[in-house]
Amino acid sequence: MTTAVQEKLLSPLTLGALELRHRLVMAPLTRLRADEDGVPTDLQVEHYAQRASLGMIITEGTWPVREGRTWVGQPGIETQAHIDGWRKVTDAVHEAGGTIVLQIMHGGRISHPLLSGTGRVVAPSAIAAPGEIRTPEGKAEHPVPHALENQEIPGIVEAFVQGAQHARAAGFDGVQIHGANGYLLHQFTSPTSNQREDDYGGSPQNRARLSVEVTRAVAEAIGADRTSIRLSPQHDIQGALETDDADALTTYTALAEGLAPLGLAFVDVLSADLAGALVQTLRRVAGAPLVGNSGFGVVTTREEALRLAAEGTVDAVAVGRAAIANPDLFRRWEEDLGENETRPESFYVGGARGYTDYPAWQG
Repeated sequence: MTTAVQEKLLSPLTLGALELRHRLVMAPLTRLRADEDGVPTDLQVEHYAQRASLGMIITEGTWPVREGRTWVGQPGIETQAHIDGWRKVTDAVHEAGGTIVLQIMHGGRISHPLLSGTGRVVAPSAIAAPGEIRTPEGKAEHPVPHALENQEIPGIVEAFVQGAQHARAAGFDGVQIHGANGYLLHQFTSPTSNQREDDYGGSPQNRARLSVEVTRAVAEAIGADRTSIRLSPQHDIQGALETDDADALTTYTALAEGLAPLGLAFVDVLSADLAGALVQTLRRVAGAPLVGNSGFGVVTTREEALRLAAEGTVDAVAVGRAAIANPDLFRRWEEDLGENETRPESFYVGGARGYTDYPAWQG
């Protein structure tokens, strides 16, 4: 790649109140290293601080209330202990010169009563997710969730608001609302997981409503210039399917229309086709900077990241596995150095192996 192509990815970027030294972003990555109560550990402090040279870090999905918990080892942002634990992370990242945003994630039906701690899991409709989930007692079938009643919806909105306020108290530069990948907000957006007949179901506009309401409430609570949302249109994962192209375009256009007046810091989209009409329409209508992540089933390479930035397909590029394996990824991509080999078998196992033991470039 030529220097001219590299310049865009390497250039600074302002996203609302967030100042990025360059446009290479760490995507949110489930790693499951918190303690049994969801409090971040010293391992997480080290892991995130190691990666502070990236333009911005977006953390792993973090539950705002226990009922929104999805995984054993997943961190929370509900209690003072969570705030204090995350404060150690943000202090370390800031001391190293980095910018860090907390992703707030309510898992909805991607959970189990043994994880949620409330004897139930919740969703837009009483439709179980496909497959199994790992609980403290081993794998189990996804249970049929409780269909949220209309009067319970404000409590979901408030959970995200509280999580955002706690994130700011913990020192995060901003927050990202998880509206993607088959979790609660995406369960409302998808016509296969949302069979409601009230104001939150049926039409594309109604199915987009909760994501807009949550984002608006969070933006009002902590500032739109520190608020973002992650979306994964037609990613078709965990039973939140969007197979009808016309319906998906209408739904995400409606969602973007709801976001447009807010003045968000950025919208983060996971899609294998970031240049396609669906993503670019969402970008244009929302009127917010686009952080794009093309990887999930495939790895985002250095060459692809440089191209996406140089062509203006996105304003910044979020990468996952390369950021896992290379704590100094920005330097490696800036200087076109070699990369460590990613070890997928250690992604979710806990401990330092495959988490904090990847070496920086020697030389």
